[in-house]
Amino acid sequence: MSQEPLRILVVGNGGREHAFAWKLSQSPRVDVVYVAPGNGGTGRGASSKITNVNIKGNDYAGLVDFSQKNGVNLVVPGPEAPLVDGIQSYFQAVGIKCFGPSKAAARMEGSKTYSKDFMKRHNIPTAVYENFYEYEPARKYLDSVDHNVVIKADGLAGGKGVIIPESKEEAHQALREMMCDHQFGDAGNEVVIEEYLEGDELSILTFSDGYTIRSLPPAQDHKRIYDGDQGPNTGGMGCYAPTRIASKEVLEEIDRIIVQPTIDGMRKDGVPFVGILFTGLMMTKNGPRVLEYNVRGGDPETQTLLPLLSDDTDLAQVMIACAEHWLDGVEIKVKPDFSTTVIAVAGGYPNSYAKGRSITLDAEPEGTLIFHAGTTLVGNDLQTSGGRVIAATATASTLEEAVRKSYVGISTIHFEDMFYRKDIAHRAFRQMEASASQQSLTYASAGVSIDAGNDLVNKIKASVARTKRPGTDAVIGGFGGLFSLGAANYHPHSPTLIGAIDGVGTKLKIAHAAALHDTVGIDLVAMNVNDLVVQGAEPLFFLDCYSCGKLDVSTASAFVTGVAEGCVQAGCALIGGETAEMPGLFVNDSYDAVGAAIGAINTAGDNARTILPNTSAMKEGDVLLALGSSGPHSNGYSLIRKIVE
Repeated sequence: MSQEPLRILVVGNGGREHAFAWKLSQSPRVDVVYVAPGNGGTGRGASSKITNVNIKGNDYAGLVDFSQKNGVNLVVPGPEAPLVDGIQSYFQAVGIKCFGPSKAAARMEGSKTYSKDFMKRHNIPTAVYENFYEYEPARKYLDSVDHNVVIKADGLAGGKGVIIPESKEEAHQALREMMCDHQFGDAGNEVVIEEYLEGDELSILTFSDGYTIRSLPPAQDHKRIYDGDQGPNTGGMGCYAPTRIASKEVLEEIDRIIVQPTIDGMRKDGVPFVGILFTGLMMTKNGPRVLEYNVRGGDPETQTLLPLLSDDTDLAQVMIACAEHWLDGVEIKVKPDFSTTVIAVAGGYPNSYAKGRSITLDAEPEGTLIFHAGTTLVGNDLQTSGGRVIAATATASTLEEAVRKSYVGISTIHFEDMFYRKDIAHRAFRQMEASASQQSLTYASAGVSIDAGNDLVNKIKASVARTKRPGTDAVIGGFGGLFSLGAANYHPHSPTLIGAIDGVGTKLKIAHAAALHDTVGIDLVAMNVNDLVVQGAEPLFFLDCYSCGKLDVSTASAFVTGVAEGCVQAGCALIGGETAEMPGLFVNDSYDAVGAAIGAINTAGDNARTILPNTSAMKEGDVLLALGSSGPHSNGYSLIRKIVE
C-alpha cells in the first residue's frame, strides 16, 4: 500500500475526463494530473495541478513514452475505445498501474453479443435475446416475433448503435442499415435482437478491484435529444442522482444478484475486472434487468456523481486501491445531496454540426461546476470542437434546487446555435408527484373537487353541443379540441388560421356584485372574435379557461352557458376548455377567465382575400366610417368602476 506522491495521466478529452481531473486534483497525494489530449476546460488552468498533454488518446506508444519520461505512476483511461483496444496492457508491460480493465475484460462493452452470452451463462437477469451473424436469419427472426424489439450493433458505435424501432417496418429498416448498409461500419456485422423492456432506466457505477464492489448512488441519464425524451439518441443530454426509482432494499438486491455476480463471473471466466463498471438497468414490473454493461464511468453520470463524494473521500486513493486489489480497505462516503448535470450541445447534434464557434463564459455561479467536453483553446479563444460541448453540474440538498442551480449554470454559457434540454430530471418529478398522490393528501383535501369538475362538465355539455358546426362535433371532455379544415370546406393548402387570446378584465367584479355571470361569458367570446373579424377572418372555434378559488358549479355553469351563447352569436364552436381550482391563488369565490379564438381566411386560390387592415391600399381621400359600440367593453367597465367607486 504505497504512499508515494501520485503523478496521474488521464486519457481522453470529454466531460468525464474533466471531472476525473477535477476530483483527482483535490487529493493531497496528487502532485500533477496530466490530461491527454484534454479539452479547453482542462487546459484553462482550472487547477494548478492539471495540465494538458498534446498526445492523441489512441497513441499508446506515445502515451507510454510520455509517462515514463514524466514519472507517471497511475493511468486513468476515460473513454471506452482505449480500453477495448487494450491500453491497460501497454502500461502493465512497463510497470505502470492502470485504473481500468484488460482488453479481454473490456469485451463486456466492446461486444454486446459477448456480454449477453455472459449474462445468460451466469444467470444475470436480462431481456430475452438472440445473436445474429448474418442478415437473413436475423430478418426471419424479426418476422417471427410478436413483441417489440431492440436492435443492437455488436461493437462500439459512439453510443448510437442501439435502435428502438416503433414498428416492424422500422425494425427491418434498422436491421438492413446496420448489417447490409454498414451504417456503423464493422460494429454492425453482428447484432443482438432482444425483447423491448418497459420501465424506468437507471445507471449504477461501481468501483471494483476484481473482488470487492463499491457502488455509487443510482443515476438517471437522458439519452434523447429533445424534451420529453423525444428524438434520436445521443451520448447523453443530462443526468441527475440519486434517483428514487429504486429503494435502498432494491439497490442492495441489485448489488447482490447483478453487480457482485458480474464481478465474480468475470473473475471465474479468467477476465477479472478492475475499474468502474457501469451497469445500465431497466426497472421492470418483474424486477431489475440488465440492459448493458460499460467498462468505464458514464458520461454524464461521472460528472454528476463525483461531486457527491464527500470531501474526505480521496478518489486517487480509491483508484489505487482498485488497481492494487485492496478496495475492501477503503470507505467511499457520499454526501446526502442531489446532483444534476445539464449538457449544452452544438446545433444539429447528434447529426452534422458546426465546429469552431467561439464560446464565452460568464462568472461561474456559486455551487455550480462547469465541465468541458467538445471545447478547445485556439490561442486565448475558447471554441467548440464537438457535439456535446460543455455542461453545468450543481449539487443541493433537494433535487429541485440542484436542477435550478444547474440551469443557472447553463445560462452563463454562450455560443452560436447552442442547444440544451429544458426538462432534465423530469421523470424524477413525475415520480414524486405520483408518490404524493398515493399518500393521504387528496385533491379534495387540498380544496380541489374532482367531483364538482365532473358535475360541471355534465351540466354544460348541452350548451357546448349547441355550438356544433362543420369541422367539429363540439364534444367536450377530452384533452383538446379538434377542428378539421377539410370538413369545414377549406382547401387544406389555402386558408390562413388566425388566433386571438384575451380576458374580460374587471367586469368580473361587477359580475360578482350583480351575481350575473352568463353575460361575462358572452363578452369573453366577443373580446376574442372581434380581433379575428376585423382582420377579415371567419371565427371557427373557441377555447376558454376558468380559474377559481373554489369551484361553484352554478357560477361556472352560468359562465360557460354565456360562452356558448357568445359562440352561437359569432358562428364559432366551443370545442374545449380548462377549469382550474386554485384555492392558494384565488380568494373565496373569486374567479378569472381567459379565452382563445381561432379563425381562418382564404389567402390563396380563386376566393383569396386580403388580411385586414390592408394598409397598402389606403390613400388620401378614403372615407373613414366610425361605428358605434353596442355598449361598454372590458376597459370601459374599468372606467365605470373608477367613476362609481
